[in-house]
Amino acid sequence: MTQKWDELKKEFIEKIESAKDLNSIENIRIELLGKKGLINGLMTQMKDVPKQEKKDYGMAVNSLKQLTESLIAEKISNLKEADMLKQLQEDKIDITLPASRGKYGTLHPLTVVQQEIEDIFIGMGYAVVEGPEVELDLYNFERANIPADHPSRDMQDTFYVDIHRLLRTQTTAIQMRVLENEHDMLPIKVVCPGKVYRKDDDDATHSHQFVQVEGLVVGEDITVGDLKGSLELLARSMFGSNREIRLRQSYFPFTEPSIEIDVSCHICGGSGCQTCKNTGWIEILGAGMVHPRVLEMAGIDSEKYTGFAFGVGVERVAMLKYGVDDIRHFYTNNIKFLDTYKRFE
Repeated sequence: MTQKWDELKKEFIEKIESAKDLNSIENIRIELLGKKGLINGLMTQMKDVPKQEKKDYGMAVNSLKQLTESLIAEKISNLKEADMLKQLQEDKIDITLPASRGKYGTLHPLTVVQQEIEDIFIGMGYAVVEGPEVELDLYNFERANIPADHPSRDMQDTFYVDIHRLLRTQTTAIQMRVLENEHDMLPIKVVCPGKVYRKDDDDATHSHQFVQVEGLVVGEDITVGDLKGSLELLARSMFGSNREIRLRQSYFPFTEPSIEIDVSCHICGGSGCQTCKNTGWIEILGAGMVHPRVLEMAGIDSEKYTGFAFGVGVERVAMLKYGVDDIRHFYTNNIKFLDTYKRFE
């Protein structure tokens, strides 16, 4: 009888060890331990065993069953571990390979240009001041020497909120607030960036909203020479160290005298090309000496103090600097277009 159990034990061990995968061991488990398996078959044979041998027979079957269950559980554990190691090996990442570049955001080109302009003037001791986009007519027009019946209002078709409030047409409104708030704390040196709004038809060079950066300096003995020197530094910092500027007479209600500023073309160096319309010069901003009436309305003695102001369109500078031919590219959220400016971040 002992020889029979040893042979069964050996047979079961060999079956279990022969399993190569989890499917195989499951089939063997059913064959040995299932309801119709070999061990249950041995148990049903107990009725035919002589009474004096039943105890030993039952103990032998239970011992074989426990051994079989233990070996199968161990085999299943080993096979699962082997499968996991195989999967880990297949999924192994070679960290020496170059990684794929993920998508990430970047500064908008207009933000880049605006910050460059701000940094230039911060380096000259200017403060950056912002103001509300929904502005009072008082600061947007009247304090800038543009009364209700002034013809220059026709130049700036305005989005009105009500009779007193509007979407600002120029960041000059911020300067008017600065003059009012700091009229007794001279000198003043500020740049005022922000969005402005006008009833323009959108096309390649015009938009109903755009970004301005305006500057204001007020103090004693401020001259046109100070204005020219500041704007030369701006032009050379933005377009190249060899750039020259020229001043042309113009008109703005806020300034007297008023001037337009041209910069020598950075594409052709002044010899003439399509960008500068073969003139060698590109108009970049308007400027002038602050009108005495503007100073007086802010409570500043125009006999003792003078100042200059200028305003530059950020989109215009960006279009010239980066060779963009349509202002609408900045506002249409074209990812391919914006991705080209990651190098300028």
